[in-house]
Amino acid sequence: MSRVLVTGSADGLGRATAQTLLGDGHQVVVHARAERRLDAMKDLLAQGADVVFGDLADLEQTRGVADQVNALGALDVVIHNAGVYEGPTVLPVNVVAPYVLTMLLQPPKRLIYLSSDMHRGGHPRLEGMDWSGRRVSGTYSDSKLFVTTLAAAVARRWPGVLSNSVDPGWVPTKMGGPNAPDDLRLGHLTQEWLATSQASEACTSGGYWHHQRRTEAHASVSDVSFQDQLLEELARATDIRFRDESDSKRHERDER
Repeated sequence: MSRVLVTGSADGLGRATAQTLLGDGHQVVVHARAERRLDAMKDLLAQGADVVFGDLADLEQTRGVADQVNALGALDVVIHNAGVYEGPTVLPVNVVAPYVLTMLLQPPKRLIYLSSDMHRGGHPRLEGMDWSGRRVSGTYSDSKLFVTTLAAAVARRWPGVLSNSVDPGWVPTKMGGPNAPDDLRLGHLTQEWLATSQASEACTSGGYWHHQRRTEAHASVSDVSFQDQLLEELARATDIRFRDESDSKRHERDER
């Protein structure tokens, strides 16, 4: 059985993912923005989930989430599910927080980042982006292009970790709206499969997935130069440098 962190698991796809994983016997760490969301997760806690809190729009609170999770022990999988659709916090929540948690958590065996087919409408341009969330800069499509690129960069730089991104489809959640046309179950099935399956296809890295099929992402996602530029920008914005895999292994030994 795997030990899995699912960010943004008070509702929507994150909650559905956590519910399924718990039902399958996995150990799950759920996450919510604030303790006032605890009531929404009581049933998950009753099934044995651990819980951490922190607003991923805030850099210091995101650091705090990493501290809380590390205090609980090593993870096998992190599913970066939390996301927002609009407003000034799009970049901090959708891109900065996954980067910060990837750098500060003890490295797991598998990393899964929630993308969207809307990433294809994003612009591979980093100039003028406000990663702090003080003003609106990048769009939702931009943010999903960036996080999909982050997943690919981690796959390239950390060959010992399985890193993938997933397009869950347009599903009927709070973000997707009640009239979204896609199947809600399929919206979280791929994340669960990539997180826990021993099938050969699920044990690959660097993919962009939709409904358990590896598909082509925006061309910029595989552009090594763009990947490195993004990592440099995020390191500058957060003051947390990207650790190569050898550094991560040393960090893990030091933590022990």
